[in-house]
Amino acid sequence: MSTQETPEEKLPAGQGTAHGAVRVADEKNPFADPGLPPHEPRVQDIDERAAKRSERTVALLFTLSMLATVGFIASFVTIPVDQSVYIFPFGHIGALNFALGMTLGVALFTIGAGAVHWARTLMSDQETADERHPVSASPEVREKVMDDFRQGAKESVLGRRKLIRNTMFGALALFPLSGVVLLRDLGPLPETKLRHTAWKKGKLLINMNTNEPLRPSDLIVGSLTFAQPEGLDPHEHGFMNEIAKAALMIVRIQPEDIKDKRELEWSHEGIVAYSKICTHVGCPISLYEQQTHHALCPCHQSTFDLSDGARVIFGPAGHALPQLRIGVNDEGYLEALGDFEEPVGPSFWERG
Repeated sequence: MSTQETPEEKLPAGQGTAHGAVRVADEKNPFADPGLPPHEPRVQDIDERAAKRSERTVALLFTLSMLATVGFIASFVTIPVDQSVYIFPFGHIGALNFALGMTLGVALFTIGAGAVHWARTLMSDQETADERHPVSASPEVREKVMDDFRQGAKESVLGRRKLIRNTMFGALALFPLSGVVLLRDLGPLPETKLRHTAWKKGKLLINMNTNEPLRPSDLIVGSLTFAQPEGLDPHEHGFMNEIAKAALMIVRIQPEDIKDKRELEWSHEGIVAYSKICTHVGCPISLYEQQTHHALCPCHQSTFDLSDGARVIFGPAGHALPQLRIGVNDEGYLEALGDFEEPVGPSFWERG
């Protein structure tokens, strides 16, 4: 606090004397004013070496904050989101969340601890008393406030303690970068991962129920079968991400009932393969009406006509289901002739 002298006429009666003075109670004022205790100098006030030690301590705390902020950013960029670590006594927890929480906590704590240590050991600790004033300050009071501010800035020794000043500015300048880095999650950077799936030319269509490759003879007219690409292992890392894009819905329709020319060309003997992922919000489609060839999403009732390019005929879905071009290999098994021509699942803003 400021040590600027307050004019005696501004003080309550009895406070214009030295620290520790006690006003005597009387009939008008039955409670004695204890006044302010006598000021006792700190070791930093009388020993410059102790003051230097405090300065280095504050600078160290601010430097730790900068390092923790850099660690926060490095953790966010380098640690996989699905990696886990064992931390006693919590058990297995997400490595990324643990690293972000620890580094952000250290960055905030060391800024606060440095500021508190600075105020407690190096700034002036003289106490002053002042009268309350009206909400609308007079010019004299405003001038006094500015004087107090200038005096406080002087007593903060910010100009003289350059090491503290520079490390504090560094910590305060770096810390907001943590929030800037977090903005990355507002817009994921999928690169081309949303445009491509595990399907490619020559991949066999594997029945998701039997885990066996499919032959045309396994499918009858009006049947609905779910398939996945050859080589996907449910126990492998990343399986859920891959199957969420590559899951197929296979139906067999009489070729003469197929209305869309491209659908017929991309089919094999009336066997058509469409993405199982609804183009509304990504729910798996599992309902099929063989008389109308309509597939229904159970989440929001989007309905697709599988005999007419899987176009949307009802519901909130924005576009048709992507079709996978299929054929038969030399061994008589159904295989993909490439990847989907367009991204599967819900629309996204970069879709083109």
